[in-house]
Amino acid sequence: MATIIQTQTIGSTAVECAQPIIRVEDVHKYYELGETRVHALRGVTVDIAAGEFVAIMGASGSGKSTFMNLLGCLDKPSSGRYVLEGTDVSKLDKKQLAAIRNRKLGFVFQGFNLLARTTSLENVELPALYARLDKEERVKRATRALEMVGLGDRMEHFPSQLSGGQQQRVAIARALVNQPAILLADEPTGNLDSRTSVEIMEIFQKLNDAGLTVILVTHEPDIARFAKRSIVFRDGKIRRDELVNDRPDAAKVLESMPRVEEED
Repeated sequence: MATIIQTQTIGSTAVECAQPIIRVEDVHKYYELGETRVHALRGVTVDIAAGEFVAIMGASGSGKSTFMNLLGCLDKPSSGRYVLEGTDVSKLDKKQLAAIRNRKLGFVFQGFNLLARTTSLENVELPALYARLDKEERVKRATRALEMVGLGDRMEHFPSQLSGGQQQRVAIARALVNQPAILLADEPTGNLDSRTSVEIMEIFQKLNDAGLTVILVTHEPDIARFAKRSIVFRDGKIRRDELVNDRPDAAKVLESMPRVEEED
């Protein structure tokens, strides 16, 4: 894991590192909508070190989702460079980008995206299947991932038998099964109640404490505060990039929160 040198200087990066896991250099992204050109990203430059927990924030249309799509190799910049673990992915073709996504990135989405007629274990196995791992290794990894998110006793349950929070845990386990370098989470608490949202943040904090780089897109300041660093987009540019002060420990926050069934 790269050494993180913290600094309070606010600028293009809030954390300096010798070899960032992500380096974005003067990235622009345009979309052509008929005769209209939309300039979604306007010269974005930022480094993210291995082992960081970064929250990406901004209003609708700010560029945060476009930025997340680029980081996830779901799209390519119109100009500029995106270097992921030393590889300039902005120059890769679709097949190469798909390989990068499968090997290096884990995705968690707001909508869970679980297969309804497939058990938790089978859902988590899927990325390992695409990675062409043998059955024994797939089951081993999927079992371990589900245990990591506290669902060791729900492996044979179908999504309809799980709560929303449990379904999101399955989705997180699925994102971890290929042992990615980076976990990308796009509004992962958007469909969850307050307590369950903090429970998901507890999982992310534990994964980050174990060395996993976590990048979270959220519009909720209460969720962003669980990260170590906050990057705020507006009008396609980074307007604020700073370390999170007085970052709460999600596990301790949960101790003071009533369980859902205890609420009025």
